[in-house]
Amino acid sequence: MKASNLTPMKFADASRSVRHVFIRDLVLECHIGVYDHEKNNSQKIRVNVDLSVIENMKNLNDDIDNVVCYEKIARAIETIVKSGHVHLVETLAENIAEMNLQDARIHCVRVRVEKLEAIKNTTSVGIEIERYRK
Repeated sequence: MKASNLTPMKFADASRSVRHVFIRDLVLECHIGVYDHEKNNSQKIRVNVDLSVIENMKNLNDDIDNVVCYEKIARAIETIVKSGHVHLVETLAENIAEMNLQDARIHCVRVRVEKLEAIKNTTSVGIEIERYRK
């Protein structure tokens, strides 16, 4: 089996009551890039997000309002991506991280943004950041 190029993650932690919420391989059309040909056309990106969430100690009661909802996060990422042209994948990743850290339950966020069509003969190029609540 081929080794993964992703950094192993330890976001869930029972001893600290931390839950790992994630979104894998969200592929979107995005207006991103510094070059003229990128400014005139959209291109595919892939977004991965890992969240370290402080668990609510009360009973979940099988109620979506008692958890961090990955669907809401995915929709918020789509809104950020659709909000207009951005030059750098770093800027997009920071915007996604900042949006997630607005939720007081989220202690840490890791965001990976990949451009899928930017460099010939590659699967993807991009960046990964990790940000903690201050």
